[in-house]
Amino acid sequence: MSGVLVLLGAPLGNPADVSARVRDELSRADIVAAEDTRRLARLARDLDVPIPGRVVSYFEGNEERRTPSLVAALREGARVALITDGGMPSVSDPGFRLVRAAIAAGVPVQAVPGPSAVTTALAVSGLPADRFCFEGFLPRTAAARRARLAALATEERTLVFFEAPHRVAAMLADAAAAFGPARPAALCRELTKTHEEIRRAPLGELAAWAAEADVRGEITLVVAGAEAPPAAALSAEELADRVASYERQGMSRRDAVAAVARDTGVPRRDVYAAAHRA
Repeated sequence: MSGVLVLLGAPLGNPADVSARVRDELSRADIVAAEDTRRLARLARDLDVPIPGRVVSYFEGNEERRTPSLVAALREGARVALITDGGMPSVSDPGFRLVRAAIAAGVPVQAVPGPSAVTTALAVSGLPADRFCFEGFLPRTAAARRARLAALATEERTLVFFEAPHRVAAMLADAAAAFGPARPAALCRELTKTHEEIRRAPLGELAAWAAEADVRGEITLVVAGAEAPPAAALSAEELADRVASYERQGMSRRDAVAAVARDTGVPRRDVYAAAHRA
């Protein structure tokens, strides 16, 4: 019988954020694949959790080479726990390659949900969190980074980025140039750690601060999405046609009117009146 691959959500900084399930999985896994074995050992000491299984390193530099042996162990029935330095494996961290290989081999993959810098920063940013997109780390070269930011300039969803401290000043300057210096943002540094810092300010102000500050630690940047362009003026007939289209898809009149109002920015009462007249 095959084993199981278990992805463990690791604390971003505060060990108290570890769930009881993570403790249990660390103590029962046959193999624990860790992004940093020293960091795992420190976490185990902080939690007073024994790790009787074999501990192996699994990071960006060796994951391609180590994945086949871990898949072989899974096929032989091993319970393999994968843990990164913080957050969920595969999310801008090692793990995606192993997950894909395990799925291809027919091995069950489970997750023990845990802390995430993406959703934590989004929640405390004060920016809209109902729709967002995660961009992870931008390209390292200036030209590629600016091109990517330019492509995102009209994205209406809230944007979440990771960035290294030594590149954050350049990244903020490029973001302010691409999105405009007045675009609201929140720079979250060292989330859940002793020196946690959250700066909420327009991109221009954050760029000016980062140019002078000695920024250290792990950075998550949340940027407000672009404002939606004003909807083109629609005639009553066009509004009624849109309502009718939604009704043909099975929506009630009330839901269809609400959907058209949301799509167009036209007040619901005006949409209803147009549909009623038609």
